[in-house]
Amino acid sequence: MRKALFTAFVFLLFLPLLKAQTAIPYELAVGLRVQKTEQLYWENGVGADFTSDFLLQKKIHLKLSYVTSRIGSAFLSNAVRQDNVIIGADWRFRSDKDFQLFAGLNTGFFHADMEIPKFDVLPHNSMLLQLEAGLFYKFKFPLATSLSVGYNVINGDGVNIPGTLFPVYYQLSVFYYINK
Repeated sequence: MRKALFTAFVFLLFLPLLKAQTAIPYELAVGLRVQKTEQLYWENGVGADFTSDFLLQKKIHLKLSYVTSRIGSAFLSNAVRQDNVIIGADWRFRSDKDFQLFAGLNTGFFHADMEIPKFDVLPHNSMLLQLEAGLFYKFKFPLATSLSVGYNVINGDGVNIPGTLFPVYYQLSVFYYINK
């Protein structure tokens, strides 16, 4: 009986150390993204969000996303098919809380596919530079949602940059945490 009590005592003594060893030092989330360009198209796609303890105690989040009008406004319509590949970083305020505010900077590549040969003289590609701010909420289960507004610093003029690259956009994202 004494051995069992001693073993239980030692186990309880070292239990906090075992829990510290199993703490996850990073978070990886993947999910779906819906984007609406002000006065233009709906675009849908996928995204990923990564943070770790070495990124200022999870205050900086790195993200990657792909959104397209091909599965949005251009699906079964004559809207311009456009693709956005975006990489960025966010600073999360209140990163230790479930409800967070964020501000970030994104860059990437924009492509508009006009599909009609007479429009080949128009610009089709552009680099992206975006400012973004929004709200982020982590649920108790491994899901999170994000609502944000962004501004394309480089926006379309139809002469040098595709005319469908409008300045203001809104995003709604739903993420699933892979490692929770």
